[in-house]
Amino acid sequence: HVQLVESGGGSVDVGGTLTLSCAFLGSPGSCMGWFRQAPGKEREGVAAIDGIRSTKYADSVKGRFTISRDNAKNTVYLQMDSLKPEDTAMHYCAADPNRWWLLPNYSFWGQGTQVTVS
Repeated sequence: HVQLVESGGGSVDVGGTLTLSCAFLGSPGSCMGWFRQAPGKEREGVAAIDGIRSTKYADSVKGRFTISRDNAKNTVYLQMDSLKPEDTAMHYCAADPNRWWLLPNYSFWGQGTQVTVS
């Protein structure tokens, strides 16, 4: 049974920092991604990391966000620096054996954690 649990969301001032965590149980696959969805908008890929720690980022977050993983803790992180109001969204963790990178084709999803920047 695969389970993904996000944490670390909250409210932050413009220019601030938040670090999201995604703890996973079971064997969800080696490719992990972070997505976000703002009200009235489609879900978009933010960052992804595979089993050998190759990474991909959306252009809108390059240079500001960093994805990483700690396999010993079964956890993936998303450090978000220099946050902007447009980063406000529900953020979701996803996992899959295939390298879907920023495409929303992942098999396993968490429930999401809200990030609000104002």
